[in-house]
Amino acid sequence: MKRAKTTWLILAVLLLGIVVLMAVAPASDAAGQETRELTMGHIHNPNSPVYASLEEFSEELEQRTDGVLATDIYTEGGLGDERVMLELVQNGVVDMAKVNGGVLESFFSDFSIFSLPYVFEDEEHFKEVMVSDIVKDLYEELESIGLHGIAYYDAGARSFYTADTPIEKPEDLHGLKIRTMTNTTSIRTMELLGASPTPLPAPEVYTGLQQGVIDGAESSPIALTDANHGEVAKYFSYDEHTRIPDFLIMSEKTWDSLSPEQQQAVEESAAISSDNHNARWDQLIEESIKKAEDEMGVTFNELDQEPFKKLVQPLIEERREDPEVAKVLDDIAALQ
Repeated sequence: MKRAKTTWLILAVLLLGIVVLMAVAPASDAAGQETRELTMGHIHNPNSPVYASLEEFSEELEQRTDGVLATDIYTEGGLGDERVMLELVQNGVVDMAKVNGGVLESFFSDFSIFSLPYVFEDEEHFKEVMVSDIVKDLYEELESIGLHGIAYYDAGARSFYTADTPIEKPEDLHGLKIRTMTNTTSIRTMELLGASPTPLPAPEVYTGLQQGVIDGAESSPIALTDANHGEVAKYFSYDEHTRIPDFLIMSEKTWDSLSPEQQQAVEESAAISSDNHNARWDQLIEESIKKAEDEMGVTFNELDQEPFKKLVQPLIEERREDPEVAKVLDDIAALQ
């Protein structure tokens, strides 16, 4: 288990700003019940499918609680990057945040399994795991560090996309600066594949590709269109090295402050939002690929994934030295 080191200066500044924004007495609805507005943060812009799914969660929650619970959503990184937002949630300053599973690894080591390469055989295997007791148990373990897992959102298989160098074999990655998330598992994966991992905040990827700060990045095809990366990255290569989900996380302090009925409303609203998001995902991928090909001139290429899988095996073996991680990996494999 790992506890995050709080970035106290950033936290203090954000805390002050949020306290000023929220320094208003709670309102009451027509029935005299005290209403409550929950703060939520995420990094996505309106083009992102996750943006729409979180809006759906908000609408469902307000409807199911007759307006007693509402959400005040800070979009496009308005509360900071995902790590900062998760620190704010952990400390009860912000009620909820949508974060990538890779970020959670820095807070709780067992979540590193989601960043490990080729853990899931395919999309069906991934979805089976995500609704299993494996993930429910991980949610429960988060409570020990002040977090509460609510739901997941499919973020697809992550593959490489590059500005002007198609990736067909691992050797093509040698010497390339590939944007990666800041978690150690993603960085180590890039190193084993021969790339030069370059951590960079998500909002800076476009300009990084445009200015040559990085040669490529890794994500699903949707990143080409919802963040317009297809304007500056012209090759997408399906190595599908990871399937890292997004998670909706609530502060344990906030969760404990809700009534049982309100907790149920949160869970049901999140489940509806998650299910609808995941059902739309395949169609969204198809639409993004068509737009990237037809309007942005992106070339998509299939490749033999086996050489990539062999190169990252040392990382899997290394992580299996942790008995807890090894057990989770065994449980995941057993669902195939």
